[in-house]
Amino acid sequence: MSEWTPGMAGQTPLPYPFYVDIVTKRYFDGVDNKNLTQVLNCFAPDAVLYEATSDTTHDGRDAIRSMFEKLFADFEDIWHGNFVHTADPETNAICSQFTVLITPNGGEQLRYENCNRFYCKDRLFQHVTVYMSGDNLLKEGDS
Repeated sequence: MSEWTPGMAGQTPLPYPFYVDIVTKRYFDGVDNKNLTQVLNCFAPDAVLYEATSDTTHDGRDAIRSMFEKLFADFEDIWHGNFVHTADPETNAICSQFTVLITPNGGEQLRYENCNRFYCKDRLFQHVTVYMSGDNLLKEGDS
C-alpha cells in the first residue's frame, strides 16, 4: 500500500459505531473533563491537528499536548454537544458538527458552532481538521 493520506481508498473499514464512540465518548468526553491522557490516547504519535479557520497546525502528539494544556489552563468550563455525525468507514473518516460552550477563566461563556473532520489510521486520529465559528481557541502551547 502507498503512503497513507487522509481519506485514501483501500483502508479497512471499522464498524460505524467505532467512529462515533472515539469522537464523543473518548475524545470530546476527555476534552470536556480536561483529561489530557484520555484525549491524547485518541491521537497517533505523528498526528496532525489543523485549525483551518486560522490556518494553525499542531504537528505531532507533543504539539497537540501543549495546545490542550494551554486550552485547559485558559478555560474554566468546556462542553461539546448537539452532535451530528457523518461517518465514512470506507475512508476511516467522520465529520462531526457540534455546539461548544466554553468559558474563559473569569470571563463570560462563549458559544461556537464547529465542525471537525477526523481521519483515522490504525484506530487512532491521524489527521483532524477543525473549523471554528469564531476566534481560534486552539493556540500553540508553551512546549
